[in-house]
Amino acid sequence: MRRIGIDPGISGAIVVLEDNIPVEWALMPTMKIGSQNRVNAVALASLLRGYGNDSKVFAYVEQVHAMPKQGVSSMFSFGHSCGVISGVLGAFEIPVTYVTPQMWKMRAHLTNKDKDSARSLAIQMWPHWRELDKKGQGQALADAALIARYGL
Repeated sequence: MRRIGIDPGISGAIVVLEDNIPVEWALMPTMKIGSQNRVNAVALASLLRGYGNDSKVFAYVEQVHAMPKQGVSSMFSFGHSCGVISGVLGAFEIPVTYVTPQMWKMRAHLTNKDKDSARSLAIQMWPHWRELDKKGQGQALADAALIARYGL
C-alpha cells in the first residue's frame, strides 16, 4: 500500500510512503503569477500522475482553515493551493482523506509540542533521509510524511 501525505500551501510538501518508507518526495511545486507564488498544478500533476487509478494508493491531506488575523491575500493563496491539490487528486481518482493537524499530531504523539518536534520525530524514524536535516524544507517534508503515516 502506498500513502501520499500532503502538507498544503506554498511552503508545503508531498511525500509518498510505501510500507512506511519514504520512496518519493518533493517540496510543493510553485510558480510566480504576477507578484504572488501559486501551486503549479501541471508540476503537481506530473508528480502524482503515476499514482492514479491504483487501488493501493491513498492520499492524506492536512485539512486547514482560516486563522484569525491572517490577511485576505494570504488566505486566498492558501485556498488556491488547497483547491489545486484537491483538483489534481480528483482528476487522477486518488482517494483522499482530509486530516486536521490535531488528528495527525495526536496519532504521532506530538500534541502540545513545538513545531520542530515533527522534524525531530521524522529524523528518528528515517535516519538516512538527509533532506530532513534542512530546517525549513525538512519541516515541510516531515509534516507531509507524518500526515501520510496517519493512514497506517
